[in-house]
Amino acid sequence: MTDSSTRDRLLAAAGELLTESPDVSTRAICDRAGVQAPTLYHYFGNKQGLLAAVVDTVFTFHMGTMAASGDPVAALRESWDHHVRFGLANPNHYALTSTLMPAAEKLLTVLLNDIARQGRLSTAPEVAAKQLVAANVGATLSLLDGDRELGWSDQLRDTVIGAVVTGAIQPLAGGGLSALAVGFLAALDTEPADFTTGERTLLREWLHRAAVRR
Repeated sequence: MTDSSTRDRLLAAAGELLTESPDVSTRAICDRAGVQAPTLYHYFGNKQGLLAAVVDTVFTFHMGTMAASGDPVAALRESWDHHVRFGLANPNHYALTSTLMPAAEKLLTVLLNDIARQGRLSTAPEVAAKQLVAANVGATLSLLDGDRELGWSDQLRDTVIGAVVTGAIQPLAGGGLSALAVGFLAALDTEPADFTTGERTLLREWLHRAAVRR
């Protein structure tokens, strides 16, 4: 039996059990996967490491099913809605919200970098990603605890996105110092420039300071 198949069996077993109940034991996972506990520890460190991998895998797959959009802002709105739908469809997985936040932030940062390169982002992509994920998680948890009325989630989505994204595509020079700095930071990561390591570090520090100024 290969390492990958053993690891996949553990992921599948934990995923099935997590769907059935939020309370999953190490013994139950190992019994369903047909392995001993040391095997689980070998691949994932502990039960929480395995469950984090399950949630990350399922969440990333779910978000990857979004329809492709040529407009990164439209994709950002759709990612919010997809996140909410994932939580409502997988409440036991979503109970482990702390394990999915890094994956959510990583996915959003890709979209936010695209928006920054258009001169439409008012703060650094990493900062905007944390703000959006915190609001998205809060909205989803509230929906899970309440009547699941999605209208106010849509309103919150548009408010939070509106706070970090400017309304129209514009040249970087027209977006003020913060937008200029955010766009320059995004370009610095993707377009080669003839800077030394020290120059790049100093430039990044200056640009980040300008990007987060208010």
